[in-house]
Amino acid sequence: MLLVLVLAIKGPTVIDRLVAVNVIGTKSIVLLLFAGILFGQLDMFVDIALGYGLLNYIVSIAASRYYQHRKCLEPEHTIGKGEVS
Repeated sequence: MLLVLVLAIKGPTVIDRLVAVNVIGTKSIVLLLFAGILFGQLDMFVDIALGYGLLNYIVSIAASRYYQHRKCLEPEHTIGKGEVS
């Protein structure tokens, strides 16, 4: 997860950062499920993992729409060249 965290911080593009944050969220869900198995309370941890996964999904959709609306997802060399808003 540390390598993905470095990509989330230094990623060359916004899309790389969004994907890295989603990977961290997915790995966190897996760690929650392993903790549920370890503590013997899998039912409780599955509920927490489902809630966290849903939150991760909603935040990733909201962030991608925000950056798409601000036109930050496009490379810098294409913004403003022959584009009519």
